[in-house]
Amino acid sequence: MTLSSSDVPELRCWAEIDLEALRENARACGLLAGGNCRLMAIVKADAYGHGLERVVTALANEVDWFGVANVKEAQRARVAAGSEVPILILSPPTPGEIEAIVAGRFSASISSPQEVEAFARAATTLGIDAKLHAVADTGMGRMGAQGEAFMQLAQQIQSTPGCLLEGLETHFPSADEEPEFTSEQIQSFHHLIGGIEGATGCEIHLGNSAGLLGFHDATPFATLTRPGLALYGISPLGEVEVELRPALSLKSRITLVRDIPPGTSISYGRTFIADKAMKVATLGLGYGDGYPRHLSGAGMEVLIRGKRCPLLGRVTMDQIIVDISHLDHEPACGEEVILIGSQRDETVTVEEMAAKAGTIPWEILTGITSRVERVYRGS
Repeated sequence: MTLSSSDVPELRCWAEIDLEALRENARACGLLAGGNCRLMAIVKADAYGHGLERVVTALANEVDWFGVANVKEAQRARVAAGSEVPILILSPPTPGEIEAIVAGRFSASISSPQEVEAFARAATTLGIDAKLHAVADTGMGRMGAQGEAFMQLAQQIQSTPGCLLEGLETHFPSADEEPEFTSEQIQSFHHLIGGIEGATGCEIHLGNSAGLLGFHDATPFATLTRPGLALYGISPLGEVEVELRPALSLKSRITLVRDIPPGTSISYGRTFIADKAMKVATLGLGYGDGYPRHLSGAGMEVLIRGKRCPLLGRVTMDQIIVDISHLDHEPACGEEVILIGSQRDETVTVEEMAAKAGTIPWEILTGITSRVERVYRGS
């Protein structure tokens, strides 16, 4: 849906996606990566909750690759991006996905000799070469081969009929927390790829958003970088040298305004009981929309008329209640409320929400459910 919020007054809860902000962020990441390093936009998990198809279409002329988690996401990205843009599946494939990956001419991330053999069989059956990226486990621990086994894996791909060694990759587990360990990973990976004969022309990639923002100068050998969170306008490192603009705002509407007397309890479990007369507003969203239940009693606030209004009691599936006693004028039912984003001179960030919910921005964004309509600005 490409509309402004004023065009959709019936929506109780929606996410506005600024497509131009996405493109600006991609350009900023590209400049930071440098001229010899191209961009793979990570669009898994429905493009971090922003909507895979619209994000891929918006970025098709800004990036060189797309990265996804599984073959279904790859197929959706292919339709949106067209046949020419390469797409890498970052997670280990299930046995049932392998033929579809080869048939779709997608690229696959490979960790074991058994996977190479399975892709070779699919390539023979289909008459299509399998494009494979060998994964080095340099500290992430969830996939890939370590040390000498990684070098053997790459050599096996090179020597196996029907398989092409298209790339060499690794992943940072803590580039936002452990700079010394990350530097050791970079050195280890650089050493490993240097020992693989005939790897000239392979894509070399290891940088996620934190890796790009914090270690771009330390990886001049990389040909690709893989921004995810940064692409959507959020830095995992806090303040950085590149300017990023959040692309998503989460909004709802006031559905009810009430005056309550002292002693009134709010929401399940009666965890909040008013100690004075208050004016409260009910909003049309809850954890069924992806608004975290862990925000209950955590000091979270929303924006109404540019002022912060505290959340009261527990988040329920479809509704939350906020204190509006301090507002100069009573807001009307149907009035817009900001859960994530800016209004007048105030801003509620994803980072703030994540910290108060005891989680991370990635989970907040990808947790916004399909019940929340995505409304796109920009073309």
